[in-house]
Amino acid sequence: MSGPAGDPGRHRPFAELEAGLRALAAAPTDTGRLTLIVRRRADGVRETPARVRLTLEEGVPGDDWSRRPPRDPEAQLAVMQRTVAELVANGQPLTVFGDNLFVDLDLSTGNLPAGSRLRVGDALVQVTPKPHNGCKKFLARFGADGLRLVQAAETRHMNLRGIYWKVVEPGDVHVGATVVVLSRPSAAVG
Repeated sequence: MSGPAGDPGRHRPFAELEAGLRALAAAPTDTGRLTLIVRRRADGVRETPARVRLTLEEGVPGDDWSRRPPRDPEAQLAVMQRTVAELVANGQPLTVFGDNLFVDLDLSTGNLPAGSRLRVGDALVQVTPKPHNGCKKFLARFGADGLRLVQAAETRHMNLRGIYWKVVEPGDVHVGATVVVLSRPSAAVG
């Protein structure tokens, strides 16, 4: 368990972040893995349960999302690619981000456009169109260069800050569960 504070001594300069990003191995595109589950408690503590049941009503049961009115169903589950999170965190626990799920999977718009459906463990989730952007909290936790990296126009399509999913069918998930892309929307004809 850990709280949401970041360590300014761990903020990486932009050039180091860019070099680290280029050095990352390509993430899987069709079948990946759930590597971490995070539940944000009301008192600010971040728990990392090994398994949860994702629900239509709460997303991750007991998570802060279900206590924050209005609950935006388009932002039910905040998801981030594990390797990108580790690069930006620079040794800080991934719970600092505030995201619910960390995955080994390509979260880029090209791979997972809005409307894509995935099977995560026993649950069915869908990528929402809501952009997942860095904010003041992200700036405080990872510095100006970390925020610049995830918001850069040149890399925005990569969704380095992550994406949002919503639960379509409830189900049990656990750390290590397979994440399978079931469908992607057809390209618009125009």
